[in-house]
Amino acid sequence: MIRYALACGAGHEFEGWFSASTDYDDQATRGLLSCPVCDTREVKKQIMAPALAGAGKRDDAGTPVAMREMMIDAMTRVRRHVEDNFDYVGDRFAAEARAIHAGTSEERGIYGEASPAEVKALVQEGVPVAALPPPSPKKTEVN
Repeated sequence: MIRYALACGAGHEFEGWFSASTDYDDQATRGLLSCPVCDTREVKKQIMAPALAGAGKRDDAGTPVAMREMMIDAMTRVRRHVEDNFDYVGDRFAAEARAIHAGTSEERGIYGEASPAEVKALVQEGVPVAALPPPSPKKTEVN
């Protein structure tokens, strides 16, 4: 697998994993790559230092367990940021998101609960929504 640092025309940076070095070029040419933030198809490779194995101390940061722990930590920080800085609106989420989008309610970050059908309807209406990461598992629940 080859990992490329990618960025879209709007400046969003993200990673892409490809089976071979030619896969990026093939997918880009066919318009299959898109930014996970804004969905633009204008995606370019960024300059990136190669990861070289050396004689020095082995870094276990790339192991599946370490990567899972890093992902859980990142999701925990995102959830904590939302809970600390956004307004909780409970099961009124869909209605409040629509009102904010329409300009009839104060513009602010909100979070709450919505059914899959409500989320689908919001997306179809062009209301920007994103799923909140789940609460962190307890240490006893992590393999």
